[in-house]
Amino acid sequence: MLDLKLIRSDPERVKAALARRGAAEQVDELLGLDARRRELLPQVEGAQAERKTLSKQIGEAKQRGEDAEEQMRAVATLKETIESGKAELEQVEADLQRLAGALPNLPDPDAPEGMTEEDAVVLREEGELPSFEFEPRDHLEIGTELGLIDMEAGARLSGSRFAYIKGDLVMLELALVRFALDLVRGEGHEPVVPPVLVREEALHGTGFLPGDRDQIYEVPKDELFLVGTSEVSLAALHADEILEAERLPLRYAGFSTCFRREAGAAGRDTRGIFRVHQFDKVEMFSFVEPSQSSDEHERLLAIEERILSALEIPYRVVNVAAGDLGAPAAKKYDCEAWIPSQERYRELTSCSNTTDYQARRLSCRYRPGDGESPEAVHTLNGTAVAVGRTMIALIENRQERDGGFTLPTILHSYGAPERIGPQ
Repeated sequence: MLDLKLIRSDPERVKAALARRGAAEQVDELLGLDARRRELLPQVEGAQAERKTLSKQIGEAKQRGEDAEEQMRAVATLKETIESGKAELEQVEADLQRLAGALPNLPDPDAPEGMTEEDAVVLREEGELPSFEFEPRDHLEIGTELGLIDMEAGARLSGSRFAYIKGDLVMLELALVRFALDLVRGEGHEPVVPPVLVREEALHGTGFLPGDRDQIYEVPKDELFLVGTSEVSLAALHADEILEAERLPLRYAGFSTCFRREAGAAGRDTRGIFRVHQFDKVEMFSFVEPSQSSDEHERLLAIEERILSALEIPYRVVNVAAGDLGAPAAKKYDCEAWIPSQERYRELTSCSNTTDYQARRLSCRYRPGDGESPEAVHTLNGTAVAVGRTMIALIENRQERDGGFTLPTILHSYGAPERIGPQ
């Protein structure tokens, strides 16, 4: 949630920033609601104080046996004023909260201009693209032939875009998770297995509601939602807390299954396990002082690149355009892996600086020093390993003529085989 004081004090700067995300027109409406709220509050409070004074006078007059009819009529009128004022105030506050909750974060000045994925700026390319002396196949063809991926059985059980992952591919998944957790734990991120069913407040607090509701699985009977990323659960870990400055930064690494409806997704992305409804992920999350969030963002990106380099996956880093950012993010980097069957780079991991946007919504603050007023922390998130897509990149980039594929040395000590192929 944006700082309302900032919007009041510098509305033109806020509108200019939000215009880069196509959301500037909502600022004037929000300011209008805020002005009406600030107008109504003293009116209602003043009428309540006046009624209290008159009620006391009525009591005193009656004790003296005097007529208090005039004061009683005034109290009745004030009661109507208070009730109508409260009703309007309640509606104004509800509209204000709804509109404020729907506004996205202000984009960082370094976020590129543009509204689409194609407007992202490529920062660098790393790793050597594979060269094949045969026509490379996609991960689904290889995985199906080897009995590692069964989409048909998954569809019979749960519907389209669910899969059974089997055999050595399971061992690869577990190796990837353990490798990533070991690496990020060494970088100061405490491993966490968080809840994946959360209340609505957590999704509002992290900015995934109201905008992404059609992407989220809901369990109405229990008023719970399945998370699409453990970012939600980790961000809510310190909701409604005031942290002491010496505790910061706080860094976590959540491992969880994630669930996304992927409403509207179509085309080639729905083939295989690239864009499925259920997948596993290791997610980094940081709570930091505001002055440190820019450096922390670069730090998370460096860890992601270190993981991709260790896995020997060719990739590139892009700076995502302002208009293509998710609502909470002020700036976002994507690491995109080379996918031979598509002959292009595709998103594999990402890391976002959400500044104070989530912290304000979750009421997560820190106290800069003794006697100082609490301030909102900054929160950041970054994917260490998105398991399914990482397996796709490994299968396709390391495939061999006979349909098998090798695995990077770094994973062997974590239980992954050196090679997976035909028996």
